[in-house]
Amino acid sequence: MTESDNIVAETAERIFADLADAQTINHSKDTSWKAPLWRALSEAGLPLSWVSEENDGSGASMADGFSVLNIAGRCGIAVPLAETMLAGWLLSQAGIASPADAMTVAPAHPRDHIKLNADGTLSGRARSVPFARDAKHIAVLAASANGFSIALVDTTQGRIAPGFNLANDASDTVSFDNVRPIAVKPAPQGFDETSLMLMGGVARSLQIAGSLESMLDISVRYANERVAFEKKIAKFQAIQHNLAKLAGEAAAALAAASSAADAVANSSAFDDAIFLEAAAAKIRCAEAAEKGAAIAHQVHGAIGFTSEHILHRYTLRSLAWRDDFGNESHWAVELGKRVAARGADELWPLVASR
Repeated sequence: MTESDNIVAETAERIFADLADAQTINHSKDTSWKAPLWRALSEAGLPLSWVSEENDGSGASMADGFSVLNIAGRCGIAVPLAETMLAGWLLSQAGIASPADAMTVAPAHPRDHIKLNADGTLSGRARSVPFARDAKHIAVLAASANGFSIALVDTTQGRIAPGFNLANDASDTVSFDNVRPIAVKPAPQGFDETSLMLMGGVARSLQIAGSLESMLDISVRYANERVAFEKKIAKFQAIQHNLAKLAGEAAAALAAASSAADAVANSSAFDDAIFLEAAAAKIRCAEAAEKGAAIAHQVHGAIGFTSEHILHRYTLRSLAWRDDFGNESHWAVELGKRVAARGADELWPLVASR
């Protein structure tokens, strides 16, 4: 890890520790904690980590941004940090300057498509767009007659149907009815919806890995505090076995997500190697989220299901993040198609090269 990585990570950890304590947020009666947190994140330049200084961003590296996403996952925050980072990255692909406000990206579902019409307006519908109602702008990838284009849209110009994910965070449907964007430019050659889905999938994988780390920490701490039959439950073999399984799932998710992030950070195109890394990471992290959440709640028993306990902040978000930018079933099918198309003789060289 470079000195820059350390500075960015330490800044993010300090802000989250000061302004996003899970227990404090869980006991909060309203969302007043969000404003100071977002202000601190913005002042540190974290939401626009992947935007160059020329486009009004902080100009951090891909690795810097990925470290922030992992830390954000460990904190289980419910603000559009990852979404704004992805939006800024998408706009940067076309050289469009990023606004300073909160943003999100569309589409966020592999089966949704937005079209750039001949008159320069946008049409289409995007489901499960995270934090759409809370964002001031949306970065849109739209198909046009000459390939793909990237557009910046004022959120108020679209029609938003409110929705929620498993963690009760905003996950909205946005309809674009001949919406005229603030800015629109062609996407780079070869950049398409799969590229956006892969990048979003890596972001969510890192967040899931972070949330699993927190689930493990919380579960181990609880097992060493809870007493049953006159001894700590961490002394029971069944609990020890479950905690070991949870540690394995957390480690596997972190390894897969980190490998994919490293591959993206060191590549200039979303080629087959990146597809393999990103798709595999989303599949493995989604599986780990399902297994890890179940184990964490088993360790905690009934108390882990109560709204007063912080465990649900991590388990529900990790499960919700499984569906964003393609769930594991989608990527398993697509990965299978990609491998089959290359032929049997190309499988081992592709896997071994990673």
